[in-house]
Amino acid sequence: MSSRTAPHQPLGGRLSVDFVNVTPSNEELTWERLILFLETARIVSAERGAQLLGLPQSDVQAAEALLSKARRVGSASRRAFAAMLRKQRIAGEWVEPINEILRITEGHDELVSQEGVWELEFIAREGGLDWLLAAVARSGAEIIAEGARAPLRLCANPHCGLFFYDKSRTHRRRWCSMAVCGNRSKVATFARKHTSSRHTQ
Repeated sequence: MSSRTAPHQPLGGRLSVDFVNVTPSNEELTWERLILFLETARIVSAERGAQLLGLPQSDVQAAEALLSKARRVGSASRRAFAAMLRKQRIAGEWVEPINEILRITEGHDELVSQEGVWELEFIAREGGLDWLLAAVARSGAEIIAEGARAPLRLCANPHCGLFFYDKSRTHRRRWCSMAVCGNRSKVATFARKHTSSRHTQ
């Protein structure tokens, strides 16, 4: 693939939240978006990501199987997060795709040198590609297990739709990003006030 999508900006504050935010709720996760997310999240190196991009041509079944599981984990996490925000019960069938990935995550962390820099990398005991989703599934499971205590939020911009994990000191953060949605809201509020004050003069 010659034209690569721009990297998704991780604004969610937790890996699983960023994964859910990669694809809007009305779109389906693509192979390219999945691989770009894995690179951005540093689950795979750029070199490994480049290899994975070609997988649909060399092993279409393996690519389709991983993409299907990734879509299921993303959809399940989105449903669970939305239910948590609405203080609703999380259905068992939503959690099953996450548990399916957690079941294969036996392995260990290992220090690996990448261009002279040591990084901690998860080494799966089993082969296959499912381990690429292990950290995402673990992150989602941790948030779901937090339940009502989880400071999970939806951006206050009604046109945004991004989730975020509120790590702010006061837990009163309203926007996925102050630089994007927060700033747009301030500009819109200023414009409304400025327009109404001109009409009253």
